[in-house]
Amino acid sequence: MDHLISPEDAANILNISTSTLAKMRLAGTSPRYVKLGRRVAYRTVDLEKWIEAQSFNSTAEYCGKANA
Repeated sequence: MDHLISPEDAANILNISTSTLAKMRLAGTSPRYVKLGRRVAYRTVDLEKWIEAQSFNSTAEYCGKANA
């Protein structure tokens, strides 16, 4: 089982605020997360996958994904 981290730690890794991360969860644009009762947690492997999915070689590649 992968290590679970708090939203605060996840936001720290992503270099964003916890508020931004919460808004991304609401919009469905955040990394995958785990809901344990009322608690939200992130698996480090899901953060790594999400970061990789945000990687682009050119602006055209990014625009193509945004329109898809």
